[in-house]
Amino acid sequence: MKNQQKLRTNTITPNENISFPIGTILAVDYLYEILDLSTVFGKHKKNGIDISKLITALVSYKLTDNFSIKRAHQWINRDEVLDIFGLESFSERTLYRVLETIGNNRIEIISDIQDRIFSTYDFEHTNINVDWTSIVLHGEKAPLAKYGYSRDHRPDKKQITLGITEVAEPINVPIGITTEKGNVADQTHFKATYDQVKKHLEKDSLVVFDRGANSLTNTQMVLAGNFQYLTGKQLNKSDDKIIKTFWNKPIELVSSKDQIYCFKIQKPSGFNFLYFSPKLQKEKLASKERKIRRQIDEAQQIQSSIDKNKKLPKKFRINNVLIDVEYSLQTKLAEIDENEAIKMLQDKLITGREGFFCLRSSKNLTAKDALQIYRKKDSVEKTINSLKNEIEIKPLRVWSDASIYGAIIIGFIAQLFISLMRFEFKELKSTSTKFI
Repeated sequence: MKNQQKLRTNTITPNENISFPIGTILAVDYLYEILDLSTVFGKHKKNGIDISKLITALVSYKLTDNFSIKRAHQWINRDEVLDIFGLESFSERTLYRVLETIGNNRIEIISDIQDRIFSTYDFEHTNINVDWTSIVLHGEKAPLAKYGYSRDHRPDKKQITLGITEVAEPINVPIGITTEKGNVADQTHFKATYDQVKKHLEKDSLVVFDRGANSLTNTQMVLAGNFQYLTGKQLNKSDDKIIKTFWNKPIELVSSKDQIYCFKIQKPSGFNFLYFSPKLQKEKLASKERKIRRQIDEAQQIQSSIDKNKKLPKKFRINNVLIDVEYSLQTKLAEIDENEAIKMLQDKLITGREGFFCLRSSKNLTAKDALQIYRKKDSVEKTINSLKNEIEIKPLRVWSDASIYGAIIIGFIAQLFISLMRFEFKELKSTSTKFI
């Protein structure tokens, strides 16, 4: 008998069998039916292929393979998949027309989806977290596409901006999404995002947003709707005066673990909460130390070039053949030593604000509650991350504006279904989107 010397596998014979996650499809069908979304979309396409079947197929694809619309068409147009969704074979253009239909009717569709959410689920509160992000667009044709501040670190690409609203903890269900041009700032975008959801908020609901959207206009808008707000606040010169005597104020320890202290200040129009965090101070000082070191290194490189009568290193030059530049440079390093230079930079860059941050609220919260509520706003940031990196609505390939709006809403529905599954099944609360 001959001993086997190595492992062998049977020869794999190619076949035309396919596999797809039936659980995802069943979950999409279940939530689509629970929310009665067929009545939301059905009125916008009465002829031809059933729009609800196409949407459930698109959302299912979004939660599985999730590539391009062309790939979605190929994925759906397989006999086994068509049979699951009760569809007949259709052209790729059909999916683009569906997206355009959704996009052209986006205001009514989002409003109807909100109505279904709030009539189906009896949420214990309607406090909301609001945040904004940007998504890269590939192409030049869509009017929505503009250059702007890029959260994707792609300032070279045109983009759109999105506003996301979710019902706050412990619910954490997204209820709104707005799309604006890529150069619209958060302060400006706030109105569209807030107006989209305000009709569903109960009196005195708390609207939580970060300091990038904080403005007098926006906070007054919230108060005019009989709601409350909690937001971040940029430190200013008035805060600097308080910081100088912070430790002599009647401050409160709000976190013994992190040694965070707060001085609560009552104003005629609300409350300011000035916090000090040793961890934040350490991070800020470390960041400024790196900046000081970087500026010292740059000055030394320039001084070395001056001393040796050489050209400046390339990174300090204007590299444009159309520009003639004549300039002279001198550094302070010729007059002072490195320790004096470091001291000069420290005096310039270190302000005394390191470790301090401020929240502002119209509601008389405790310092501890204000901090906890604001920190829990990161749940909407996680929703945005899920939308962009797990549901993967980015980057968008540019078609018409209507198609872009439609693609965003398909992604929103996919994220809504994931969040509702987490809401209904508590064991999924901490499960990543890609594992649900």
